Amino acid sequence: MSSSTTTTSSPTDSSNGSLAISYGTLPPLVTGANLQKPFTLSERLNFEIYSYSSYSPNYLPENVLVDCPNDQTSRWSAYTNSPPQFLTLKLKRPAVVKKIKFGKFEKSHVCNIKKFRVFGGLKDEHMVLLLEAGLKNDNIPEVFNLRCMTEDGSENLPLLYLKIVPLLSWGPSFNFSIWYIELHGQDDPMYTCARMKSYNTLRETEIIKLCLKHFRQQGYMKAFGALQEQTNVRLEHPLISELHKYLVVQGNFERAELFIAECIEDGLMDEYLHKQDYKHAWQMKHTESEMKPGNRGGHQLVVDAKKRLIYLYGGWDGYQDLSDLWVYKIEVDEWTLLCERSELTNGPSPRSCHKMIFDPISENIFMLGRYLDNSIRTSDYIKSDFYLYDTRSRNWMQICDDTSQVGGPQLVYDHQMCIDADKRTVYVFGGKILTPRSATSSVEPEYSGLFSYHIATNTWTQILVDCHHASAAQADIMSIKSRITHCMVFHNKQRKLYIYGGQRGKEDLDELLTYDVDTQAISVLNKEHPHQGNTSTTEAKFEPSSGYTLRATIDCDRDEIYIFSSLNKVKDRRDVHPVEPSNSFWVYSLRTHKWSRIYYCRHSAQDVNSINKANVLGTNKSDGSQEPCPRYAHQLVYDELAKTHYLFGGNPGIFQYQQLRLDDFWLLNLEKPKREEILKHCRYLIRKLRYEEMVRTDPLKALQYLRQHVSEVIDHTDAEQLDKFHKLASLLFKSHESCQDSAMSPKSANMMCVETEGYEASAEDMAKEVMDLAAAENVSMESNESLTTSGISETASSPSGSSCTKLARTESSCEQQNRRAFLFNKLVQLMPASMVQPERNLSDFVVI
Repeated sequence: MSSSTTTTSSPTDSSNGSLAISYGTLPPLVTGANLQKPFTLSERLNFEIYSYSSYSPNYLPENVLVDCPNDQTSRWSAYTNSPPQFLTLKLKRPAVVKKIKFGKFEKSHVCNIKKFRVFGGLKDEHMVLLLEAGLKNDNIPEVFNLRCMTEDGSENLPLLYLKIVPLLSWGPSFNFSIWYIELHGQDDPMYTCARMKSYNTLRETEIIKLCLKHFRQQGYMKAFGALQEQTNVRLEHPLISELHKYLVVQGNFERAELFIAECIEDGLMDEYLHKQDYKHAWQMKHTESEMKPGNRGGHQLVVDAKKRLIYLYGGWDGYQDLSDLWVYKIEVDEWTLLCERSELTNGPSPRSCHKMIFDPISENIFMLGRYLDNSIRTSDYIKSDFYLYDTRSRNWMQICDDTSQVGGPQLVYDHQMCIDADKRTVYVFGGKILTPRSATSSVEPEYSGLFSYHIATNTWTQILVDCHHASAAQADIMSIKSRITHCMVFHNKQRKLYIYGGQRGKEDLDELLTYDVDTQAISVLNKEHPHQGNTSTTEAKFEPSSGYTLRATIDCDRDEIYIFSSLNKVKDRRDVHPVEPSNSFWVYSLRTHKWSRIYYCRHSAQDVNSINKANVLGTNKSDGSQEPCPRYAHQLVYDELAKTHYLFGGNPGIFQYQQLRLDDFWLLNLEKPKREEILKHCRYLIRKLRYEEMVRTDPLKALQYLRQHVSEVIDHTDAEQLDKFHKLASLLFKSHESCQDSAMSPKSANMMCVETEGYEASAEDMAKEVMDLAAAENVSMESNESLTTSGISETASSPSGSSCTKLARTESSCEQQNRRAFLFNKLVQLMPASMVQPERNLSDFVVI
């Protein structure tokens, strides 16, 4: 059955409600950065319905081949919403599929799929995950990029089958419906044949490597050598084979340690270290200043990284708006008051919910916007004044009395500002427009669009209007869904604005938008790069929750966006018994297009509601460290030179004390694991295995080795490491059969007992803990339950002394080899994937 040839919009069209409605004569829309290999020409692909889970009467699977948005019956609808429900498509011939488009009904519908997955492969019984995403519940078709490369990114991924698996509908009790599907990619045999050949060659090489890995792990060395010689396929880099010889074959632990140290020194584990999450450390700044900023929320901070200064202006102290300007000198840890009342020196009036940016070229601060209480929102008072503070002459200057009169935004609050210092341009996006109070019923809120201010010419330009603006329907006007409480940062090398989250009315916006300031192209990053590749398919959506409290910064050298999330949603702020508040810190990599949550910490209700000063300012965690209590209306800035964040003040959201604001000042350091740490960890793993082997043959020597060599690679201040170290020591107290195994004489046993009694200062405490653990069947730090999952078959456990036969000794030797191979597998996972054996195992594909 061929697919319908009904004409539909191209996937290069903007078809997302948050994007521009029309582009007129502007440059064509360019999607976000794509790390995958370029296609020749992307064409619409023909396909047929291959199989399906179920369907409701009249809602046949073939309906998805025809795009009829005004026909409510033109859809596939599953007979039930009980999983698994699916729709499998078969292409006319193998193709590299780049995009999938979903058409919709002419209005929102409860059966639209809120969450789904797409799988693909050359065989219908063996498919890989290509996409995990969801549709908006509106009438606008949506286009998604599919994963079209192999896992290592070296080859295109040809497909013959695509399987769409709905997971959740917008109406939870309703069946899943898909209205229309369109696929785009390339299926020209002139193109795909070469890709198929490359793919099959890559696949065959991977199969051979899996066989080689299995043969070596099981000790079938003749088969290993024969296969390697016949195919000329190398399992791994020669350096890695050398490590295998030292560690697994020879048991030369000292040489293996030296080899690992050389690898780390040569940077072979740097890629692994770079992929690790940051470790975070909060530090409260107790400045020595006699004067410092008081309690407040809704203030603003900016950083002069070159001069090592942080400026703070205004805010709300719980009773009134403030107009004081402060500077913090990072190097000397000191606050200085520059203006107590800025309005008396030609500066801005007291305000909160304004925005500031620092221009590193002119060293000026620009300020725009503020919040006004409804009681004073009169036509005369609502003016969008625009100010500049010259940090060199320490003077205020009003640039404009009302930016709305010169092409700029109306008076707004909860907006965002960024600066493109190279092009001398300030960007202002979003925020709620303040309008004169109305005696009648509440007026529908108005939102501000995207504006630019050119510093050199003192001119404003509106780039995008809000999608509900009266001019948005015009063909030559670009529009965007504006919002409040969002984040916005500017990447000065990519020359893009990044906008995340926000709220519009009761709608939470969780998309990550990019706007290219040179080409005017808008894209949605978490639509173009959703959960692709080898991400866990069972994991829930893993990104910051949109809310009132997100604060974002950017590091353009690292290509990373940082987001601090604290008190979430309105209910967290005012409810007497809120959901447990929490802090979390996130990193979004612009290189991998993935979110990482650096930490997440819940705070119990009694901590938040306590008026104890220590609990309000910072909550002690179980490890004795401190972190800021959850809050909103705080400010977070980033010092790009020192790679540190600074946080000041905010509202802790305590219901009984609604006027309470904070004046605490925090520093946040983020660090990747260092080479020294990974070297120490590797040394520990190698010495641990050597010790475990010694315990079986010479416990007395093992005890000395534990004290002299294993102990020196343990952090004795770390409770977790110390606990694992104690478990290692408990191996010496194994039951009678272990002593029989080691053939230990009574004299040796007595000597071991004497040595143990004198074991360091804490021997008595350790021995007590060790005896409690002695009954455990497996006390190895890396428990050996993963021997089977690593593809290494575990032999029988060590026999008792009465059955020490030749077979038992052979089995013990096999177990020793298995343990060494298991450690080898762990160590090579730290090396570049291109150098080492496949991570998977041949046994993974055999299910009995």
